[in-house]
Amino acid sequence: MSVHLTRIYTRTGDDGTTGLSDFSRVTKNDPRLVAYADCDEANAAIGVAVALGQPDEALVAVLRRIQNDLFDAGADLSTPVVADPEYPPLRITETYIERLESWCDEFNAELAPLNSFILPGGTPLAALLHTARTVVRRAERSAWAAVADHPEDTGVLPAKYLNRLSDLLFILSRYTNPEGDVLWQPGGGPAGDGSAQSRSRGGGKSEVDPDSDAAPGT
Repeated sequence: MSVHLTRIYTRTGDDGTTGLSDFSRVTKNDPRLVAYADCDEANAAIGVAVALGQPDEALVAVLRRIQNDLFDAGADLSTPVVADPEYPPLRITETYIERLESWCDEFNAELAPLNSFILPGGTPLAALLHTARTVVRRAERSAWAAVADHPEDTGVLPAKYLNRLSDLLFILSRYTNPEGDVLWQPGGGPAGDGSAQSRSRGGGKSEVDPDSDAAPGT
């Protein structure tokens, strides 16, 4: 897929509208635009984690693949679904989601069971991945809003992809805290002690209720 940009500003959006990938014009508040803009923000947050968090080469490869996937998700959300298109557009497929689930299983296998919610923080990389996770959660909500507003021409797989991505980023934030999780202390915990840590690595699956909105995904 070749992209050629010779001029960055066009003035075509000065009336509060923008073009979707099929060249239709919509307002800049259109839920589909909001959804793919949130994907762009999520991509930027992951880029910051890569640039400043100093992940190892294996994790950089995972995160770079995700950044490319997020561009694909944005392309999907910006292209209305039509029957039998003359030129099949780029779409998120189940393969994208299965890849995320495989990474979730791979990295989570090295973590100790989790019996409490955790606070974003720890290492710089873990904190940055938590930030990216929260942006992805917002992007997922935006994607579902786009589906609800335009159910006839907006696919659901980008929203499902973003759901799994938030799960993976939660797992990776734990994985990149080798000294342990920063645990939530209900009510602030003992006087003078606002946090506690448990060892992150060691195998097992998280045991925090996944149906809670404070959990990484649902």
